[in-house]
Amino acid sequence: AVWGITTRNREQNFAMNLLTDPEIDFVTLTGTAGTGKTYLAMLAAVKALKEGVCDRIVLTRPAVEVEGEKIGFLPGTLEKKMEPWTRPLFDVMREFYRPADITAMIEEGTVEISPLAFMRGRTFKNAYIIADEMQNATVNQMKMLLTRLGEGSKMVVTGDLAQADRLKDNGLINFIELLNKHKKLERIDVVHFDNKDIERHEAVKEILE
Repeated sequence: AVWGITTRNREQNFAMNLLTDPEIDFVTLTGTAGTGKTYLAMLAAVKALKEGVCDRIVLTRPAVEVEGEKIGFLPGTLEKKMEPWTRPLFDVMREFYRPADITAMIEEGTVEISPLAFMRGRTFKNAYIIADEMQNATVNQMKMLLTRLGEGSKMVVTGDLAQADRLKDNGLINFIELLNKHKKLERIDVVHFDNKDIERHEAVKEILE
């Protein structure tokens, strides 16, 4: 349990152990909707921030179009533009922080929201980086992201391969295939959730099946 929140199945418990393990620097969580991938990642990130394990949380994901509008043409700040994609992540933060506190954390840079395309050329130190919904990232985007990891940082990549729009040049699929070829990994791990791990409404399980 983390702050009284108990994991609901064996895979979630395994994932949370990896997400909070200081010896593991990179975790990939794959699986269907409702298995808790994003929730667990954000929970671990907030825990790390509160306990001083990291200095900030970085949230990123591929910014696909919203109802035909490209992100550059959406109104407001970058945070506002990313809101349709980051809302699930902030839903978790609101369990631990007031909205005003979250706004202050964004303004201070304690929480950073960045589209995947904006990550190039940067290195994140002492950060907990969550790359959400990465099933539609390209191979080059995935490689660019993975090399952003700096000293004292941890990165979590989540994705649902069943919802991948691209099967060719898919960065997440390619990365997992490469991981499967290298059995002697010490600081990287993968958790795959399937339908039996779904913790939403029972109907969701039946829909996915």
